[in-house]
Amino acid sequence: MNVAVIVAGGQGDRLGAHGGKQLLLVDGRPVLVHTIVAFDACEAIDSIVVVAHPERVDEYRARAVEPSGSPKVIAVVAGGPTRAASVRAGLAAVPEEADVIVVHDGARPLVTPELIEDAIGALGVAEGTDAIVVGHPSYDTLKVVDDSGRVTGTADRSALWAAQTPQVFRASALRACYAAPDDALQGATDDAALVERAGGVVRVFGGPRDNIKVTVPEDVTMVEALLASRRKRGADG
Repeated sequence: MNVAVIVAGGQGDRLGAHGGKQLLLVDGRPVLVHTIVAFDACEAIDSIVVVAHPERVDEYRARAVEPSGSPKVIAVVAGGPTRAASVRAGLAAVPEEADVIVVHDGARPLVTPELIEDAIGALGVAEGTDAIVVGHPSYDTLKVVDDSGRVTGTADRSALWAAQTPQVFRASALRACYAAPDDALQGATDDAALVERAGGVVRVFGGPRDNIKVTVPEDVTMVEALLASRRKRGADG
């Protein structure tokens, strides 16, 4: 069984949108609806757990989960004060028989069913691998900067990838990480980092650069343009 945990509990402070980014209308639908619909359309996904803002679970259910029309959503749960706490809450609702758990940012609405299925397939054929991280090589030069804004070095980008979601895990490996005490989860910027810390094997899977996360106002314009482009290609095809 393959279960997706869509983490949608963030405040979206950097976006500055009233009500948060998950319910922000993009191309006529809340961001979170686009995300849920993509996972629902992926044949490799059996069930979906949505992690909502802890004070707005009913609102998320009414404005995003129900409008998505997805019969695969088996639970909408309250998140916690941190991303790790929110993922842990989502994992608690994942059926014990799950073999694979896919964690995805609710604010990445451009994910496609094909990308989700391909990432799951990559884990399936990668013997000895605990997790697959979708991402792409870093194409920009990256500077190391101190607190004053002074550049102290230039990173070797040849070995650097920009990590995205979905991130695909063998259920046993991810559950083991989240069974650790809270302090062991501190400082991890994504779930794959926890598997890395535990000594697990994590591999990357090349995904499209347009699988962006809605974080700042400029992202909304980009997402709408990309959705319009996809719609046009579909009509022309």
